[in-house]
Amino acid sequence: MPQYMLLIYDDEAQRATVSEQDMASLMQEYFAYTDSLTQRGALKEGAPLDPIATARTVRVRDGQALVVDGPFAETKEQLGGFYMIECDTIDQAIEAAKMCPGARYGSVEVRPVMQVPARV
Repeated sequence: MPQYMLLIYDDEAQRATVSEQDMASLMQEYFAYTDSLTQRGALKEGAPLDPIATARTVRVRDGQALVVDGPFAETKEQLGGFYMIECDTIDQAIEAAKMCPGARYGSVEVRPVMQVPARV
């Protein structure tokens, strides 16, 4: 069955201004969303990510490794978490993304997971 990544992007600075009560409410929505994906048999994996300040980017050029703090993209939204789901079609994955709480305040990218042929 095809797999799809639901990549959840939001503005970390904006999220930091949310009250504890509103954050607790949002987390309950995510728990319910995760439960619904599990009950449908679609959920393969999912997790929130630590803040962008904890990230490191690794590049290797001409045999030399360069490790820098964070990804420094000029963007307001950062990757905050993901779900890997199984669905018959991308349209079903899009429907699942529409139900994700993160779609209301950020964006959810739906991307098919590439099917790699078996080694021979």
